[in-house]
Amino acid sequence: MSSGESSHLIEDLERLSSAGQIPTSKLQEHAEVVRKNNVNWKSYLQGQMITNEVYEFISKFDTAKPEERTAMLQKNPTQFVMVFRMLMEGISRDQTLQYVLTMLDDVLQADKSRVEIFKDFARKNKENVWQPFFHLLDRDDKFIVYQASRIIAKIACWSKDQMERKHLQSYLVWLKDQIKLPNNEYLLSAGRSLQMMLRINNYRIVFVEVDGISAIVHVLANNPSFQVQYQLVFCLWCISHNSSLAERMNSGNIIPTLADVLSDAVKEKVTRIVLATFRNLIENVEEESVRQEHALSMVQCKVLKHLELLEGRQHQDEDVVNDLKYLLEKLNDSIRDLSSLDEYITEVKSGRLEWSPVHRSDRFWHENAAYLNENNYELLKMLIRLLDTSKDPLVLSVAAHDIGEYVRYYPRGKNVVEQLGGKQLVMQYMMHSDPNVKYEALIAVQKLMVHNWEYMGKTVDMKQPGFSAIPKRA
Repeated sequence: MSSGESSHLIEDLERLSSAGQIPTSKLQEHAEVVRKNNVNWKSYLQGQMITNEVYEFISKFDTAKPEERTAMLQKNPTQFVMVFRMLMEGISRDQTLQYVLTMLDDVLQADKSRVEIFKDFARKNKENVWQPFFHLLDRDDKFIVYQASRIIAKIACWSKDQMERKHLQSYLVWLKDQIKLPNNEYLLSAGRSLQMMLRINNYRIVFVEVDGISAIVHVLANNPSFQVQYQLVFCLWCISHNSSLAERMNSGNIIPTLADVLSDAVKEKVTRIVLATFRNLIENVEEESVRQEHALSMVQCKVLKHLELLEGRQHQDEDVVNDLKYLLEKLNDSIRDLSSLDEYITEVKSGRLEWSPVHRSDRFWHENAAYLNENNYELLKMLIRLLDTSKDPLVLSVAAHDIGEYVRYYPRGKNVVEQLGGKQLVMQYMMHSDPNVKYEALIAVQKLMVHNWEYMGKTVDMKQPGFSAIPKRA
C-alpha cells in the first residue's frame, strides 16, 4: 500500500484535531483556563470602548448555546465579523483579547465552513482578511500571538480560496522562525499550524522556497521531544508528496537527520512517520538516479540495518508493516549492483565518513582519484567542507586521509587542493587533540609536500609525542 495522503497518518491527524485531542500544548492548557473567565462587557460599554451595538451582540453571543450561536451566525454573519474585528482591533487588555480569540477559535473549530464568513466580508468590503490577525503576531503576550496564528492557519487551510502568495510567504517565514526559537514554550503550537499549512501543495512549495526545510532539520538535529519530532517529520512527509520537491529533499541533510530520529525513536508514531517519509523519498521520485541516490544515502546512514531490526518486532500498524516491506526491498535492490565508487560517492554525500574498505584500497584510489574532479570538483569540495565544518574526529580523520590519497594518485592534486583551501585546513589538524586526526593530518600534509611516495611513510617519526603507536581506527 502506498504511503499516500489517504493513509492512517492523515486520518489520525483529522480525528485527533476534530476531537481536540492533539497532545496537549501550552496553548491548549491556557485556552482551558481562558474559557472559564468571565468578561464584564458592560464595563467596556460604560467606558465607551465598545458601542451599544457591539455590546448587544457580544454579550448575547458569549452566553449563547451552540445552536443559538449557529442561528446568530446564519442570521447576520456580517455583524459577527464586524464585532469580532472591532474587539480584536479596539481592545488592549490582554486577558480580554485572549478570551475573544479563544471564543473565535472555538467558533471556527465547531464548523470549518465558518472561515468563509471572514473571507466574504473582506471581499465585499475590499479589505484584507489577514490584517487583524497578522497585527496580533507582534503582541508581547505569547498566548495571543499563537492563538492568532492558529486562526490564520485555519482560515488559510479551510477556505475555498488559498492564501495569497504575499501573505502566505510572510506567514510561512514567521512559522519557520517560530520553530527555530530556542526554548519556545509554544513550539507545539507553531508545529501544529505548520502541519496544517503543509497539507496544501502550493503552501509546501512556498515553504521550501523560504528555506523552511533547513529550519525543520535544524530543530530535529537538536533532539527535541518525541511530539515535536512527530510534528516536524510529519511536515517533511507532507512536503515529500510533491514529486519535484521530493527529488530535492536529500540536499539538506534530511536523510541523515531522519535516520538519527528513527534509530532513537521511542514512540511507534515517530517510527511510523519516519518510515512513511523514507518511502515517499523513493516512491514519489520520478528520476531513477535520484531514487538510487536517496536509497543509497539511507543505506549509508544505517537505515537498512535498523529496518532489519524493526522487521523482527511485532507491529500492529499496517502502515508500518507495509512501509518496512517496501523499504527493505528497495534498499536491498539499491546495493545489489553497487560499485566501490558508488559506495564512496554515497558515503561522502552523506557526510558520515567511516573506515569502510574503499578508503584503504590502493586499487580504488588508482582507478578513481580523478573522479573527485568531476562536476567542478564536487566530491573533493565536499571532503574539504567536512574538514571545515565537522566536529567528529572520525569524519575528520577519514576526510584528511582521503585528501591525501587524492593528492597521491592525481598528478595535479596538490595544486587543486591548495587552490580550494584544503591544504590549510589539513595543516591545522596537525595540532588536533585527537591522536587519530593528528596522525591522518600529518600523513596527508606529507603527501601534499613530497613527491617520492615510495619512501614517504618512512619520514614519519613514530616516536614523537602522540605517535608512540599508530592509533586504532574504528
